[in-house]
Amino acid sequence: MSQIKKTLYIIRHGETDFNKNGIVQGRGVNSQLNATGIAQGEAFYEMYKDVPFDKLYVSKLVRTGQTVSKFIEKGLPVERFSGLDELAWGKYEGQKSTPELREDFKKLIQNWAQGNYDVKTEGGESPNEVFTRQTKAMEEIMSHKDEKVILICMHGRAMRLLLCQLMNQSLDKMDNYPHQNTSLYVLDYDGQDFHIQTFNSLAHLKNL
Repeated sequence: MSQIKKTLYIIRHGETDFNKNGIVQGRGVNSQLNATGIAQGEAFYEMYKDVPFDKLYVSKLVRTGQTVSKFIEKGLPVERFSGLDELAWGKYEGQKSTPELREDFKKLIQNWAQGNYDVKTEGGESPNEVFTRQTKAMEEIMSHKDEKVILICMHGRAMRLLLCQLMNQSLDKMDNYPHQNTSLYVLDYDGQDFHIQTFNSLAHLKNL
């Protein structure tokens, strides 16, 4: 990891109809923001447009780029990394919540909480697989000496896993990092360690 001091603003994407209707999204569903999601992204921009960001990183899924589109329109350089994509939920993706699905999901989360990070859904990804691709993405992001203040827009479960990684915690701590649509975490990197300065802030949504 770079020895250069940096500040990372990490946000989850805005609301989609999948979020609104409780349908599993994941890496395999490339959904668009709905009107609420667009408004959330615009509200985030209004509050943070004067932060001197050097670079913007988003996933390859359209909902992240849409969330921070105002920053892109303003001319902030952007790079899209598949390493920032959401965890793939495999056979669950596109499925409406049912008692059976909720039970399956609960077992999956319990497995992860018990340290079984290779467990995954059929056709999906495990926390360890996501951790590996996030490590590569973060090595690239942190290697740029001239990028001191960075904005990253990504996804809920992937964000939880990334925060465990950056805070040097085991992945069973992932549920210690709550999120809603456009939740913001701000982390300072002192050249050796990350420190959370802002935890799950939704201050920008107070007028919505």
